Amino acid sequence: MSSDVTAMLQHFGWLVPLVAAAVSAGLIFILRPILQRYALAMPNARSSHRIPTPQGGGLAVVAGTIVAALLVPDAFGSPVTSTALLAVFAASIFIAMVGAFDDVRPIAVLPRMLLQAAAVVLVIALLPADLRIAPMLPWIVERALLAVGMLWFVNLVNFMDGLDLMTVAEIVPLTGGIILIAALVGMPTDGILVALALLGAMLGFAPFNRPVARLFLGDVGSLPIGLLTAWLLILLASRGYWAAALLLPLYYLADATLTLLRRLVNGEPFWQAHRTHFYQRATDNGLGVGQVVTQVFAVNIALVVLAVTTVAASSVWISATALVAGAAAVGWLLHVFATPRNRVPPTEL
Repeated sequence: MSSDVTAMLQHFGWLVPLVAAAVSAGLIFILRPILQRYALAMPNARSSHRIPTPQGGGLAVVAGTIVAALLVPDAFGSPVTSTALLAVFAASIFIAMVGAFDDVRPIAVLPRMLLQAAAVVLVIALLPADLRIAPMLPWIVERALLAVGMLWFVNLVNFMDGLDLMTVAEIVPLTGGIILIAALVGMPTDGILVALALLGAMLGFAPFNRPVARLFLGDVGSLPIGLLTAWLLILLASRGYWAAALLLPLYYLADATLTLLRRLVNGEPFWQAHRTHFYQRATDNGLGVGQVVTQVFAVNIALVVLAVTTVAASSVWISATALVAGAAAVGWLLHVFATPRNRVPPTEL
């Protein structure tokens, strides 16, 4: 690990998540009465909640992430001057604005996707020119694939954010895993700052989103969280840790992608809201919200262990074995979620 990264983690790395959590929680206290009035998520046949609940808590998460990542280093005499990081934050703010508008007044599918794509293209365009993940591909083809992948990740985080604490149970282990890997073998300082800040901001949001949730992220949160997380995974994969970059988000990737493919095969309008993700089927099949989220969190912790192992071992065979083990763990969880069981009295959400 580079001396710069070591110094950053030792001097103020611990403070970044604390500031992010404090900003996130503080803003939620301020904004929640406003969101209660203007941004209520009303229950419908496809939702998992049964009482009107304010959405838009993601605004505080995004603000906490950006404020902590920029101001804490500046306070210690290490101001952030990275054009790429500032562009990522600009894209995150833009896509959060798109999500905020969509939360209040839904945007049609095509313009919504075009606006999201604009944010993604900005991030991909400002990646270092020599950053490569699949050098066997032409550079322009690789960048196009990264853009498509990032756009999909932005939307899959949005699709998966449909249950209390679900995105917390995904993003907290994922960012924690990236921080552990950075502590072992290093990572660009920009990426470490974002991982630390996003981890803290999500923890600041978590008490308000635990069952029964008093606040939802909304698109204003899920879209930029997807963008930032996809960018972190690209940075991780570009350093050769492709197995870790696949393992850390594997549950979200599997649930969202398999659900999309199933809907495409069945000829369903995949762009419309629905209740057929595996985690949604789990609650329909009799599992409580707490049970679902706890099992997702536990599998994600296992995926973090496997991801860190692939980095520490630096062996193709160990990476392949870890991927198989991770796929088996996620496959088992999806099977559990899809299996009907005796119904339990539903928790009032």
